[in-house]
Order: sequence, then C-alpha cells, then structure tokens
Amino acid sequence: MTITINPYLNFRDTAREAMTFYQEVFGGELTLSTFAEYQASEDPAEQDKIMHSQLTTTQGLALMAADTPNGMDYKPGNNYSVSLSGDDETTLRGHWDKLSDAGTVVMPLDKAPWGDSFGMCIDKFGTSWLVNISGGQG
Repeated sequence: MTITINPYLNFRDTAREAMTFYQEVFGGELTLSTFAEYQASEDPAEQDKIMHSQLTTTQGLALMAADTPNGMDYKPGNNYSVSLSGDDETTLRGHWDKLSDAGTVVMPLDKAPWGDSFGMCIDKFGTSWLVNISGGQG
C-alpha cells in the first residue's frame, strides 16, 4: 500500500497550457482529463476545461492541476492544495478525519465519478487538502 503527497495547482482556464509548459520544463508523462469526460459539469462552457491533470517524471516528481470551475472563486497566489492519494484506505481516512476536524469540509470524502473516494477540506490552519483513495468504497 502506498500514499503520496504532492502539490495540486488550480488555474482559470489555463491548466492545459500550464501543464504542457511544465512537461516541457521537467519532462515526464502528462495525462489530461476534461470535465466532459467525467460528466463533472453541466455548463457547456466548462466541457473542455481540465478537471484533472497529472505530470509524473522518471525522477519521481509529481504535479497535479485543474481548471477552477466558473462558479468557484479563483485567486492567484492561493490557487493550490496539497494532495494525499493512494490505496491505503484506512490510513488515508484517518488522515482525512484529522485534517477535516475543526476545519471546513468543502466536499465530503465519498465515491467520485472516476471510481475512487475523493474529498476536499480546509484544515484549521487554512491549508486546502485533497484526499483521493484509489478504489475507495465511499
């Protein structure tokens, strides 16, 4: 069982461009998934936006990013989260419970359209966290 921690960047309509640039800088494999692919938005203007992207390099670097949906606030400088992901459900749920305690749950840790369990919270110190459990039961 593994768990990884990495930065997760948010953009306003430029995630594809930014991640392509970062791939040119760092090399590696880039995956891009749109809102349309996961039926994650009913807004026609958001269908081609990037819902999730990941750049992974042979040196072990991992960078994730997404476009911020139109209905969500976007402030450059505060456009990042810390992502915890892996397949150790018990450990990740424990981390989620502690991070969200006395914080704000933005999206409950539950079954996501891509089949994993996913949640978003802001801890009591104001740090944004994303937790993704591969194949999690929700």
